[in-house]
Amino acid sequence: MTVRVEAGARLHVGFCNLSLAHERLYGGVGVALDEPRVVLRADRGDGVDCADPFVAACARTACEVIDVAGADVTVESTLPRHVGLGSGTQVALATLAAVTAAHDRAPAVRERAPAMGRGGRSGVGVAAFEAGGFVIDAGHPTERFTVDPPAVGEWTVPAVAVRRDLPPSWRFLLVVPDADPGPSGDDETERMRAVVEGADPAVADDLATLLVRRLLPAVAEGRLAAFGDAVGAFGRLNGAWYADEQGGVYRPPAGRIVDALADRPAVRGMGQSSWGPTVFGVTDDSMADRARAAAEDALAAAGVDGTVRVVRARNEGARVQQAGDGSTI
Repeated sequence: MTVRVEAGARLHVGFCNLSLAHERLYGGVGVALDEPRVVLRADRGDGVDCADPFVAACARTACEVIDVAGADVTVESTLPRHVGLGSGTQVALATLAAVTAAHDRAPAVRERAPAMGRGGRSGVGVAAFEAGGFVIDAGHPTERFTVDPPAVGEWTVPAVAVRRDLPPSWRFLLVVPDADPGPSGDDETERMRAVVEGADPAVADDLATLLVRRLLPAVAEGRLAAFGDAVGAFGRLNGAWYADEQGGVYRPPAGRIVDALADRPAVRGMGQSSWGPTVFGVTDDSMADRARAAAEDALAAAGVDGTVRVVRARNEGARVQQAGDGSTI
């Protein structure tokens, strides 16, 4: 049985807490995006056959997790790596879903994500893959997740604390400058260690107030401008934690792009997704063209090349289908 899996990218706005002084650590806030997307096809196989090295590695892990011989995986499209759009988690989970479904097994992505090495800090990527929307996860107990997470297999993906659909008219501006990729792997772990060890607990208190009084009401009531402003403020507060590790509130050149877009009326809530370099903003379908033009001007003003797109939020999870007849598994 040939299986086709399609999943969107995600934005990571920031964490609710990075201080060891509070009882819950992390607590990711993010949004599932309809584009860009990873699209895979998979069949049963003897051993793993895939031309993409990262997907091949994920497929081997997935085969070990469910104890099957192998899979033939074809990559139709994928996400740019290490630019802040969640490529690692979305591609790994898409591969897991494709391999398991090809073997007529339920994907069970939340249960199996830790074995795939995903969901260790933020649960946003897993939640976005499962059901899309605007997501806040509950984080981890601080006593277990201090500066070092437990070993793989000894933790679970943080629970979803909030999940809301976003209005269909809303759009997200994505500006991806040509810049060095964000940290990953051991480099990211060491940087996060430094951030957590030095995090000011007062920032988490400010974030909690912002979350309850501004961001969540804006999401619940569908107020785009208020949502954008709150998301932008949430990211700036997070940036205070990361400043020493990324060279400022935003990792260069993201800050120059954010500044260039700050007074453009077509865009609200500029911020940096994860470690960047992707910059995002909030707009709607009526202002999409103006937002795109403003972003192209911002790249020019910042003196960097890059790509610009305007995309919808994704209010559903990944699609797992039998290839050919379009039926959802």
